Amino acid sequence: MPLMHLLPQATLPVFQVSMPHPLDAAGALALGRALAPLRDQGVLIVGSGSLTHNLYDIQSPAASAVAYAVEFAHWVRQAVTRVDVAALLDYRLRAPHAERAHPTQEHFLPLLLALGASHEAEAAQVIAGDITYGVLSMESYVWGLN
Repeated sequence: MPLMHLLPQATLPVFQVSMPHPLDAAGALALGRALAPLRDQGVLIVGSGSLTHNLYDIQSPAASAVAYAVEFAHWVRQAVTRVDVAALLDYRLRAPHAERAHPTQEHFLPLLLALGASHEAEAAQVIAGDITYGVLSMESYVWGLN
C-alpha cells in the first residue's frame, strides 16, 4: 500500500516479505539488521505499519487528536531522532500509553525493522503525518535519502 503512493508508476519490482510470527521488538530489529546488506545492493526496504494503531478508539474522521496518541507519537519521534535503540526496544514499558497506542505490536514492529536496516551514520528524516480518526498517527521515518 505505501508504494502505491510513493511510486504510483509501479516501475520498481517489489517483493513482499511478511514478518515472522511470533516476533518481538528485539527480533524485528535483528531482522532489519540481517536485511541491511541488501541496501548496499540497491534494495529498498520498506516497513509498513502505523505509528499508533488502536482500532478500538477510532473516532469520526474530523475528530481532534486524542492526547495519548499525540504523547506516544511524540515519544517515538524523540527516541528515533536520538537513535535511542534501547528505549525503542523497551517501548512497551518506557513510552507513554504504549499498550493503548498499540494493543498488539505488529503495526509498530516494522519501524524497528526499518531502524535495524539503517546504517549507523544515517539520521532518520521525519515525514510528519497527521493523526486521523483521533488516534491513528501516520508519521513516518526514512533513512538513506541523503
